[in-house]
Amino acid sequence: MTKVSRALLSVSDKSGIVEFARALAALGVQIVSTGGTAKLLEKEGIAVTEVSAYTGFPEMLDGRVKTLHPKIHAGLLARRDDPGHLAALRSAGIPPIDLLVVNLYPFQASVADPDCSFEEAIENIDIGGPTLLRAAAKNHAGVGAVVDPADYARVLEEMRSSGGISEATRFALAQKVFAHTAAYDGAIANYLSSLDAGRRRREYPDVLSLQFARLQDLRYGENPHQSAALYRDERPVAGSLATCRQLQGKELSYNNIADADAAWECVKSFAEPACVIVKHANPCGVATGASLAAAYEKAFKTDPGSAFGGILAFNRALDRAAAEAASQQFAEVIVAPRVEPEAQEVFAKKANVRVLEVPLSHDVQAHDYKRVGGGLLVQTTDAKTVKRDELKVVTKKQPTEPQWSDLLFAWRVAKFVKSNAIVFCRDGMTLGVGAGQMSRVDSSRLAVMKAQAAKLSLAGSVVASDAFFPFRDGLDVVAEAGAHAVIQPGGSVRDDEVIAAADERGVAMVLTGVRHFRH
Repeated sequence: MTKVSRALLSVSDKSGIVEFARALAALGVQIVSTGGTAKLLEKEGIAVTEVSAYTGFPEMLDGRVKTLHPKIHAGLLARRDDPGHLAALRSAGIPPIDLLVVNLYPFQASVADPDCSFEEAIENIDIGGPTLLRAAAKNHAGVGAVVDPADYARVLEEMRSSGGISEATRFALAQKVFAHTAAYDGAIANYLSSLDAGRRRREYPDVLSLQFARLQDLRYGENPHQSAALYRDERPVAGSLATCRQLQGKELSYNNIADADAAWECVKSFAEPACVIVKHANPCGVATGASLAAAYEKAFKTDPGSAFGGILAFNRALDRAAAEAASQQFAEVIVAPRVEPEAQEVFAKKANVRVLEVPLSHDVQAHDYKRVGGGLLVQTTDAKTVKRDELKVVTKKQPTEPQWSDLLFAWRVAKFVKSNAIVFCRDGMTLGVGAGQMSRVDSSRLAVMKAQAAKLSLAGSVVASDAFFPFRDGLDVVAEAGAHAVIQPGGSVRDDEVIAAADERGVAMVLTGVRHFRH
């Protein structure tokens, strides 16, 4: 247990610092502080010694040099169990510093502003703060190092109850410090290595540093012989699956999480009440409806066989009616922005079903990452959407108003289906989904086969293709099955041939100019 007699406080984020300092003072702790922090504490009537008065050396270089002084760093780094270190402190008249509270200049927030100049970015690189933190964290055997205001309460509770900070807490704080300073240095490296010779910022830095925090170990990976863990981005996007709250059910597996993420990202894209059912990363049923229960019933009809053991995602608060409908099938995971108490009562009867709440947000992460042998693929997230006035009708036949609605619905679904993707839709629901085939015509045939297996008529349906038809054969398959309108990117050298085939069969065709490959 480390007794705290002296603390150094120097914070950029002043959340809670006044209350924390007042509590330290009440416990008899001598407080040393810098610049703006010292002024704030003095204003609040808290006894504080300014760093320059403590070291006997004034701040210089416009505040760039404040805490870089032997009296500060020796007080932090001296080992309490080393008689030689303690003798050296006494000889130099340097008292130990038992607690350090520091957070850093907001570099990440500064460079996130597109108007941030290079000079502003450089001035927001903290030097003294990371140096102090690393010194205190290295010597955590005798020093508490606090970088996060969320830890103030824990430190105070221990000091009040036992007079000091426990070894376990000091070690946990040190772990947090080194992770924080690593992320801080990584952000600086990312920014500086993204600048070209003219200091213009590029999308991709020469050196990419990422940091993710482990949330939990998983039972196993995709297969039982693989180990796995779930990590969360240091700054997760609002409404992302990594921010979910599990209300009930067994531990989430690797595949549960991957499929739930696919379902959640898809269902978020709809404005109307919607249900998405995913199996093995592909939507096997998607629908909108007047209610969530109605949307679920329509989505389930698309492919009841594949829906068995699937992941269900909803984009509205899940009520009793939707819960009762969904509970009729075997589902691995249910995801919704909120689960009403009466819906929770329904799911409680199926204790193994994993029920997740994820705040609904339409924010998207900036980049996607995919590990490859010896490296990492990085791309901007496919957040592209199309509007009706951006689409081009290239056939003699024009889509009807209901077809326009279904075409936009089908296109939204196709974005989340593994390539090659073919999606039949009608009346706000999927009828047949062909996914992940090596040729587009095979995906077309598979989608027709799926609809037939579910006993769903494709007469008068519309079709979305995530990429262009390279030949007319895929168009012929969907037209023969009953499709009356098609939406696709276009861009094939045989576009004229495919458009002519659509005219020949009386099918309306709309081009997006946008492709949605998903691998």
